[in-house]
Amino acid sequence: MWSIYKKDLSQFFSSLTGYVAISIFLLVTGLNVFVFEGNVFESGYATLDIFFSLTPWILILIIPAITMRSFAEELQSGTYEMLATKPLSESQILLGKFFAACTLLMIALAPTLIYFIAVSSLSIDGAGIDTGATWGSYIGLLFIGILFCSIGILSSILSSNQIVAFLLGVFLCYLIFDAFLRISNMEFLSSQMSYIIMSLGASVHYDAISRGVIDTSDLFYFFGTTIFILMLCRFYLESKKW
Repeated sequence: MWSIYKKDLSQFFSSLTGYVAISIFLLVTGLNVFVFEGNVFESGYATLDIFFSLTPWILILIIPAITMRSFAEELQSGTYEMLATKPLSESQILLGKFFAACTLLMIALAPTLIYFIAVSSLSIDGAGIDTGATWGSYIGLLFIGILFCSIGILSSILSSNQIVAFLLGVFLCYLIFDAFLRISNMEFLSSQMSYIIMSLGASVHYDAISRGVIDTSDLFYFFGTTIFILMLCRFYLESKKW
């Protein structure tokens, strides 16, 4: 597993993929936090709300771009068959690629801690920034990013075409993050059905964690959904042998 992990991680940075993805992510978030309209200086409060509300939408595009080649390239070039003949199980290959994508996600998020330090130092009257909500939001971003990584890996397995894998990944990430919430707001749904559909979406659980309160139901949602998607990935990999 770790050989696959090291191979994929080094592959990210041996080409422009990893550098471009991280650079675009930091550039867009930095401009929105400090430069564009509605930035932290205009709000008048020591808060990173703009960053935490925008970042999941950026990850919907960035993570599928990172993961689209993980299996699609192997399947298209025929190297996956050779990889499968090595003394590695489907689970080890899958987890190696999944952990490599998650590591890249954490590398991308780590420099944004500078935003937290900068905004905290700019606060006046010793008010400071809401540390609990900020760390909760970071944990929520990590959870939702890991969920998107599993979706991106699944999309890459479903299609050997990298562009199709990217588009499918974007669609599925959007579906699980925002579409369920929009569907739940439809007027013809009963309140109970609306609540059930809303609970299927990741944005509700992300918002709950972002308030600084980490509930077991939110943890169960992220861990359970990610594991379920990885199990689907393993099933599809095994089905390619049949």
